[in-house]
Amino acid sequence: MTKVAVVFHSGYGHTLRMAQSVAAGAGAELVAIDAEGNLTDAGWATLNAADAIIMGSPTYMGSVSWQFKKFADASSKAWFSQAWKDKVFGGFTASANMNGDKHSTLHYLMTLAMQHGGLWVGTGLHYNNTKASDRSDVNYLASSAGPMAQTPGDAGGADMNAGDLETARLFGQRVAEVSAKFKA
Repeated sequence: MTKVAVVFHSGYGHTLRMAQSVAAGAGAELVAIDAEGNLTDAGWATLNAADAIIMGSPTYMGSVSWQFKKFADASSKAWFSQAWKDKVFGGFTASANMNGDKHSTLHYLMTLAMQHGGLWVGTGLHYNNTKASDRSDVNYLASSAGPMAQTPGDAGGADMNAGDLETARLFGQRVAEVSAKFKA
């Protein structure tokens, strides 16, 4: 069986909801980065044992949260020993604005995965970009690199768009399927 871990930081609950959706699709274990940017020893062990690591962070000021960045810097121990080389990776993000520079965050996550010698998996989803498209459609925000979610700044995690959460679930499923092919 393929082991998938979802490591994430969530500031206000939106990224947590996405992480839960990704994990549901992947059959993954959640590994939360705490408010101080730390992981437990068990969290590090889960990442080290995983076949695939899916990373998530809110987009703050055009990049990952400082808590996620602290985790990324601490992952240099795994980088030094090449512990995560050839693992499958993916990433997701959320912000309050429709664009909100979310691609900068996804590119940061992709670069981190590449630094670890990982293999990046995108969404593999078509876009919904016709006049008939609706905001609740899957991959409405049209990201190939990884799922994006947008929720107004005055709305909580419970108010997230169902299409964004379904996009996250489908993405988790895809990462698990790709990872299983490499493990076979």
